[in-house]
Amino acid sequence: MKKIIQMAWRNIWRNRKRTIITAASIFFALFFAIIMRSFQLGTYGHMIHQVIESYSGYLQVQSPDYFDEPGLDNSFEYDKALLDQINSNPGVKIAVPRLESFALASIGAKTKGVLVNGIDVEKEGQLSNPERNLVHYRFLSHLMDAVYAIPGLSEDDITNLKMYENASFSSLDKISLNCGITDTKVLDKIGEITAFESNYLQPNDDGVLVSDRLSKFMKLNIGDTLVLMGTGYHGSSAAGLFPVRGIIKIASPELDNKLVYMSLPRAQEFFSMENMLTTLAINLYDNSEMVTVQNELTDVLDKNTYVIKNWQEFNPVLKQSIEGDNAGGIVFAAILYVIVFFGIFGTVLMMIAERKREFGVLIAIGMKKRLLMYVVVIEMFFIGAVGTLIGMIGVSPLIYLGNKFPIQMTGKTAKMYEDMGYEAIMPLASFDGYFWWQALIVLLMVLVASYFPLKSIRKLKIMNALRA
Repeated sequence: MKKIIQMAWRNIWRNRKRTIITAASIFFALFFAIIMRSFQLGTYGHMIHQVIESYSGYLQVQSPDYFDEPGLDNSFEYDKALLDQINSNPGVKIAVPRLESFALASIGAKTKGVLVNGIDVEKEGQLSNPERNLVHYRFLSHLMDAVYAIPGLSEDDITNLKMYENASFSSLDKISLNCGITDTKVLDKIGEITAFESNYLQPNDDGVLVSDRLSKFMKLNIGDTLVLMGTGYHGSSAAGLFPVRGIIKIASPELDNKLVYMSLPRAQEFFSMENMLTTLAINLYDNSEMVTVQNELTDVLDKNTYVIKNWQEFNPVLKQSIEGDNAGGIVFAAILYVIVFFGIFGTVLMMIAERKREFGVLIAIGMKKRLLMYVVVIEMFFIGAVGTLIGMIGVSPLIYLGNKFPIQMTGKTAKMYEDMGYEAIMPLASFDGYFWWQALIVLLMVLVASYFPLKSIRKLKIMNALRA
């Protein structure tokens, strides 16, 4: 067997051009297949992080009736014993209490239905972290002439800035990324002109944070008083005056149009729900253990009082969106693999045509067809292994860098992403099962392609081969 392997290895390098062409086709097939799949899975992972991990949590504790009829009447009591039971599970990273309901917001002649989210100001920082998204810069129309006059701005910079007129930003870094401006002096000057003061809530604050698009619709500024009216617990009246402490920019356009953050104690007072919650949002140390942790918490908590839902249950729209796009990606990858397979198959046909006389001579001098078939299969395996190995080595730095340092969109592309509710970045998925599966699929294609040479050798007639 050792001699067969040595013969196969020497054979593939007797015609270096043929081997290099075949290995190169495998290299590029694997390279582009892994990159494409990594971009796809990286996008899914970022969507889940942005919507689930950074807002709703992977798991939620709810009242048994809340999922079918979300409302204040289907809430549950919040106490330390409940929190201790949840935190005792080793898979739970953080559990954040929330009180969510709808109310009518009003200021002057402007009114709009809003989603009031009562949060534990300190614990929420470990989940959605609203403070990170406070608006500190606004490109208001009456300020932009002064911005365009800043020395050092190119025509392209001004074009990009004009696209973001009336937009809001949480940091200078965000302005730099979206507008493509890298000069720190210019950025500092833009920051001076467009500075906007937003403050975060205190633990027992009686003020509110208002989402950016909602504040623009209602023409709210810091210090304005927002009137909220709604229905509290068991039909009680809920009404109050709330000073605006800060403006917060939410990635999701739907939420950015209607979200009002309030401290949990003030929200419980407003809705007449002392020590009551609508949900407990939970993030995990290992997201792949979501179902396991869900089952463990279900066994521990009182089933008559609490139910544990995972994000795929309370956010089916996102799940279906990912599944639909993933199916399309798999179909596209399958088409790519079919094209690649026929490329490899064509190379194999070329190899058989060139080596027909060689095979005839080997059989004529006494080599058994079965042994020759083993040699050819091992040759194909070596060529496939070389192409696959080089492909994996070649793509690995890109996967690593694309995961650690995602591609940042700028200009029109960045604005298009943000208008759709996505952060303007394109991350690659880290090394995972998909990486090794692509390599295995390509190797299998090479071995399947070797079926034709085996069939040709089995039917080979010595005289015809020697005349070739």
